[in-house]
Amino acid sequence: MKIGILGTGMVGATLGAKLIQLRHDVKMGSRAANNAKATDWVNSHGAKATQGTFADAATFGEIIFNCTHGMASLDALKMAGAQNMKGKILIEVANALDFSKGMPPTLGVCNTISLGEQIQNAYPEVRVVKTLNTTNCNLMVNPSLVPGDHDVFVCGNNTEAKEKVTDLLKKGFGWKSVIDLGDISGARGTEMMMPIWLRLMGVFKGPNFNFKIVH
Repeated sequence: MKIGILGTGMVGATLGAKLIQLRHDVKMGSRAANNAKATDWVNSHGAKATQGTFADAATFGEIIFNCTHGMASLDALKMAGAQNMKGKILIEVANALDFSKGMPPTLGVCNTISLGEQIQNAYPEVRVVKTLNTTNCNLMVNPSLVPGDHDVFVCGNNTEAKEKVTDLLKKGFGWKSVIDLGDISGARGTEMMMPIWLRLMGVFKGPNFNFKIVH
């Protein structure tokens, strides 16, 4: 499968590396086609890794991952282009964390709407699925880093898109428990888990932990 990754940070690089390991072709997109971080990533991952602009990655990908900084995601997706994403699944991984007042960051989008909803509203012909935003990037692609049973969440308006993403999470990334939270408004809940996630990272002195829902 051809997959577009929007964003050159740790999340995009980690997801992209795993997807290449799974034998997918991955194009990493950024604001500039010659982005230095994307170039380094491509040089480290062989023939299945390429780079380009956000628009290039969106055009290339049958599935697209949004791994951009959440406060800039809408701008990045505008550059990616609505026509280039039309009808495709957009796996929305970002959190709108506002670092303008230092640490810990606050949520720039919360309560009455989520970043996932903002993206779906802006691009109604894109099948947005929010997932993986409640865990560290290394755990996203290797849930066995945390022993025992634990959960990842999905939400989105399109049932078929959620099923395809769930299949990738389970068969590709190794997740055993994927909880469907319903439509894209479920992203309000998962994005607002970030303040407690950040506190827990401080308590545990690292990011290798996750949530388990007991019922």
